[in-house]
Amino acid sequence: MTRPPNRRARINDVAQAAGVAIKTVSRVLNNEPNVREETRTRVLEIVKKLNYHPSLSARSLAGRRSYLIGLVYENPSANYIVDVLHGARARCREGRFQLLSHQVIGKGEEMERDVLGLVDQTHLDGLIVTAPLSESVDLIKALERRAIPFVRIAPSEFQHESPYADMDDEGAAREMTEYLIGLGHRRIGFIIGHPEHIASAQRLRGFQAAMQAHGLTVEPELIKQGYFVFESGLEAARELLNLPEPPTAIFASNDDMAAGVLMAAHQMGLAIPGDLSVAGFDDTYIARTVWPRLTTVHQPTYDLAYTATSLLLEMLETGETPKPARLAHRLIYRESTGAPRPVNRPALRTSEPTTDSVS
Repeated sequence: MTRPPNRRARINDVAQAAGVAIKTVSRVLNNEPNVREETRTRVLEIVKKLNYHPSLSARSLAGRRSYLIGLVYENPSANYIVDVLHGARARCREGRFQLLSHQVIGKGEEMERDVLGLVDQTHLDGLIVTAPLSESVDLIKALERRAIPFVRIAPSEFQHESPYADMDDEGAAREMTEYLIGLGHRRIGFIIGHPEHIASAQRLRGFQAAMQAHGLTVEPELIKQGYFVFESGLEAARELLNLPEPPTAIFASNDDMAAGVLMAAHQMGLAIPGDLSVAGFDDTYIARTVWPRLTTVHQPTYDLAYTATSLLLEMLETGETPKPARLAHRLIYRESTGAPRPVNRPALRTSEPTTDSVS
């Protein structure tokens, strides 16, 4: 059978080409059981050959689902959100779902109304909630009352049965600080992330734990507040580098802020890493495009989103709540860090072995 070249392929075209009933094609596309494997393979080959895309509305009518997943975010780091969207979208494509991303506005009740309004207007099958929205107790309780399936990425310490995907932010920050200490740095500056993000406090705790474990004083003047954006890293770095005794290394809580540190150092004529070592967190695109390239913590952002989406699709398929997933991080060593120039440094009291993280 041939069809007009400009006409979009229809389900009956697939059925006829595969030699099966339309209902069989529908079962294959909806990943339903009771279809022979060779039939499933043949139908999927025809679907690909004809470039057939099932109608979302038709699938909704047939399966009482919208086949639409929502992802809500508020994170100010564009680099982070791009990786999250790519991971979630890839998994949705595999599951033949569409992804609707939505940037949330407002705080408190306004934020809750915005998210619930999205749910009501679009008839989502489920929702992916990213940090810091995943840390909102009120929002989580509101979603629970609305009885919509949802998963969280990097949730807070608030205990809730909803599935989530996360990583060990505190442990990762401790490992990076251990690495800087192992290079010989004793006076290390730290730039905290956005104060409304639980991860910011966790990364600060990791930094402080490593410093204290090595008998190094965590001086208040060496800790500056940032907001996970480039400009806040630039401002914090200027304050740190203008101290009477500036740090020999600065660890920023994300790559955007670490890029701001690099700019401040360049403006002041400091050599990186000779005069100043700089480390970031996340391993986003910017970490690989600034110069020198950033030593950073690789947060598996893409994989976190992909995994969280998988948990949501599993919940929709089985009706059961899957177990949460903790993903591994690793340190990425690049050109922005090195040993400090020789100075008279205080000896360490004791030293735990520097964590051996693979790049």
